[in-house]
Amino acid sequence: MGLCFVFPGQGSQAVGMGKDLFDSFSEVKSLYAEASEALGYDVAELSFGGPADELNKTYRTQPCLLTASIAAYRALALKGITPSAVAGHSLGEYSALVAAGSITFRDAVKMTETRGRIMQEAAPEGAGLMAAILGLDRQVIDDTCRAVSSGYVAVANYNCPGQTVISGERAAVEEALNRLKEAGAKRALPLAVSVPSHCRLMEEAARKFEEAIRDVEIKDAGTAFVNNTGARFITVAAEIRKALVLQLSRSVLWEDCVRTIAASGVTTFVEVGPGKVLSGLIKRIDPSAKLYNVENVETLDKTAAELLKGDLS
Repeated sequence: MGLCFVFPGQGSQAVGMGKDLFDSFSEVKSLYAEASEALGYDVAELSFGGPADELNKTYRTQPCLLTASIAAYRALALKGITPSAVAGHSLGEYSALVAAGSITFRDAVKMTETRGRIMQEAAPEGAGLMAAILGLDRQVIDDTCRAVSSGYVAVANYNCPGQTVISGERAAVEEALNRLKEAGAKRALPLAVSVPSHCRLMEEAARKFEEAIRDVEIKDAGTAFVNNTGARFITVAAEIRKALVLQLSRSVLWEDCVRTIAASGVTTFVEVGPGKVLSGLIKRIDPSAKLYNVENVETLDKTAAELLKGDLS
C-alpha cells in the first residue's frame, strides 16, 4: 500500500537524541564521525551531552537533528526497511532528501549549519515573533493576518486542522494574537524562537542561502519526495534546489503534504528521528493512517517487527 518516512524539524531536538543507536550500530558511529569531520566539532558529544543551550542554537540544532534522523534512517535500512515516499517538516526536508539520494549526508550537514547561521542572522533579536494558534480554521487565520494594521504577519506553518503557526514583525504578531483570541482560538501563544521563519522577512536570508549552496551538488531524487512549499511530488534536481531556497520565506504546507502523500496510496507513515511531533499531526490530518516512529533501539525493533511481519501487504 506504500510506506512514507517523515523526518522532524526544529523543536524535536533533545540532549541525548541518537545515543542509543550510536551505541548499538557501528554504521551510526561512522555517521557521527563524518558529521563531526564536516563541521569541525564533536557532534556526538554535543548531541548526547549538551549543554542544551548550545544544542538549541539554530546553527547547532539543525545539523545535529539531521544526524540523529539519518542515524534512525540508516538503522531502518539495516533492517531492510526502505520507503516508497519521503517528506520532512521544514529542516526535516534535508533528512528526507538524504534518504532520497538527492543530497549526500556530508553536504546536508554543512548546508543545514549554513542555513542555521543565515537564519540566525536574518532578523535582529526581538524584531520578529512566531506564535501557535490552536482551534481555528485556517481561512480565519489567513483573513486575520491580512487585516492586521500594525505591520507584517503571515501563516508560517499549516500543521494540521486546528494547529497553525504565524510569523512576522513582533507588533503585528501580537495584534494578530489578540484578534485571533477574540475570534475564538482555543490557544494563541508566542513561541520561544528568535527567528521569524517561513515568511517574507526571510527573503534576504533566502537569497544569501541560495548563493551559499550554489556549488552544492543536488541530484534528482531516487525516492518520491513531497516538498513543503508546493505540497507536491518533485524529483528533478533543479526543482528541489529552488524549493529548498523558497522554503525559508514561504509557508510550510504540512497538512497539504500529508494529504498529497495519502492520496498517492500511502497508508503507513514512520516518523524517523527524535520525537513524535509529526505522528501527532498526521493523526489529526489522516486518522486512518498507520503510524510508527523510530528514535532509539526500542522503537526501531518494535517498528521493524510490525512492518516486516507483513503490515504493508
